[in-house]
Amino acid sequence: MSVTKVHARQIFDSRGNPTVEVDLYTDKGRFRAAVPSGASTGVHEAVELRDGDKANYVGKGVLKAVSNVNTVLGPELIKSGLNVTQQREIDDLLIKLDGTPNKGKLGANAILGVSIACVEAGAAEKGVPVYQHLAELAGVKPPYVMPCPAFNVINGGSHAGNKLAFQEFMLLPTGASSFTEAMKIGTETYHTLKKVISAKYGIDAVNVGDEGGFAPNVSGAEESLELLTEAIKKSGYEGKIKIALDVASSEFYKDGKYDLDFKNPNSDPQKWISGTELADLYLSYVEKYPIVSVEDPFDQDDWEAWTHFTKNSSVQIVGDDLTVTNPLRIKTAIEKKACNGLLLKINQIGTISESIQAAQLAQSDGWGVMVSHRSGETENTIIADLVVALGTGQIKTGAPARSERVAKYNALLRIEEEVVGQGAFYAGEKGLSAGLTAPALLTK
Repeated sequence: MSVTKVHARQIFDSRGNPTVEVDLYTDKGRFRAAVPSGASTGVHEAVELRDGDKANYVGKGVLKAVSNVNTVLGPELIKSGLNVTQQREIDDLLIKLDGTPNKGKLGANAILGVSIACVEAGAAEKGVPVYQHLAELAGVKPPYVMPCPAFNVINGGSHAGNKLAFQEFMLLPTGASSFTEAMKIGTETYHTLKKVISAKYGIDAVNVGDEGGFAPNVSGAEESLELLTEAIKKSGYEGKIKIALDVASSEFYKDGKYDLDFKNPNSDPQKWISGTELADLYLSYVEKYPIVSVEDPFDQDDWEAWTHFTKNSSVQIVGDDLTVTNPLRIKTAIEKKACNGLLLKINQIGTISESIQAAQLAQSDGWGVMVSHRSGETENTIIADLVVALGTGQIKTGAPARSERVAKYNALLRIEEEVVGQGAFYAGEKGLSAGLTAPALLTK
């Protein structure tokens, strides 16, 4: 069954910024997709096409991208007569129509909208759930694996107005027996953390950030880790919850050094630290707290620091700004032994087929793969289907609060109901790599 009509429009994401929505029609009905958008974006990401007209939507309109769907991508897709189940061929066509290495001509946001809508239509054409269609596209056989969620509960970095340099502190309920129980553990600890923060810093410290986490006025990472430890203890889940960090350190890399006081305009350059000193700081935290994963510990081009840290660490080191879901960057990271984990963001690369390829390339070298949302999200839940399809066992899509985050977790609860009788299991820690040890899921 081929595509009969494609229509894109401008809608709004969870931050009130314009984004692209695509409606794609076949004889089976209408299939809708909406595209997310990041705040701390890697310089190597595929291009999110914005109008740049400051008089409208503060320059963030996406009417050019919408027009590219309606006048180029849509008509050409219809003309091609491709069956909606032919995802790889469809994505190849979209890439070819753009013709640039970073999707800068038509926009990765335009291309991704069409790519996701095709996945939805392909699943309907086959009469199967979206996760099953994606698993078949990726060549992944059942049983399905339900992912361990990484709940971003304390925010710093570019996502928050506090002094905290590190961007995210996450809770991972690795000791749960199912995804449903992981949600119970995560939400209970989140509510306990809210009480702990409120008692220490006052009621305004529990206003939530872009991803549903809290942004208390902590002095630094150690104070945040102490808050998490207290909340885990008070919830009664010690040993069942591990901690992950997303440092997003490209945001505070200056002149070859790292400035942990980067939000202070009068930050003292004498106090900026080297990559090796920052690595030592992480290692001291890993020793003291139950940290199992560190994302973007160094700048996206500070390869030397990455390689040094990965060699000396026993946890999962995740590339996000470093690798930007791009097979070429992932290959370089594999060659340099720069990390052992991939953050998979579909809008960093711009098509579902390339996202699958990126995940499988990372897995071929024994990496963990964490499927991820963006800070500017929509109610679209394709990443919930994708993480189950790929069986990577890890997803981060914010705190268990704010509907655009919870939509993904709710989608996973529904999927678990469907697959639990088919031998599906909960990943727990099995999706995580640890130093030179590949995730247990990869050796199943």
